[in-house]
Amino acid sequence: MLRDKSLIPLSHQHQHALALCVRLDRAIQAGEVDLEAWQAEIVQMVDQEIAVHFAAEEKTIFPAAARFGELQVLVQELCAEHAVLRDLFARAASGALDSTGLRSLAEVLSGHIRKEERQLFEGMQGRMTPDELAAMGALLERDLARASDACILPTEATRLRPKT
Repeated sequence: MLRDKSLIPLSHQHQHALALCVRLDRAIQAGEVDLEAWQAEIVQMVDQEIAVHFAAEEKTIFPAAARFGELQVLVQELCAEHAVLRDLFARAASGALDSTGLRSLAEVLSGHIRKEERQLFEGMQGRMTPDELAAMGALLERDLARASDACILPTEATRLRPKT
């Protein structure tokens, strides 16, 4: 099913986070993990995009979906995953993630995103009217106004250094 235009801004942000997960997974597999740089990049992405993204989902998307009995358990699961991810992000902010923690963050985040895209968004699009989706999209646009609409580029502090 094509993504409804009201959900596209969230899907774009999902693509940014999935790209981070893929790059992180590749670095871990290659054994080239600069813990400090990766944690700085994660913190930057959380600050610039993910925190606002989570807030928009919790304020607008999840309540809209929870109106449908078939989606209520899914919404509860996604809220619980937000809590787990926030804990992982806080650990990254304090520099407390090791390679195993980084791998866990990438796995949980990518699984969470796929669940939202494949189950939540598809379920909402199948149940909501075009007018309901448009109204939700207008609220979502307001909620996401604080997030950066540009791809996050590594800064000097987050640029990965080659293994020596």
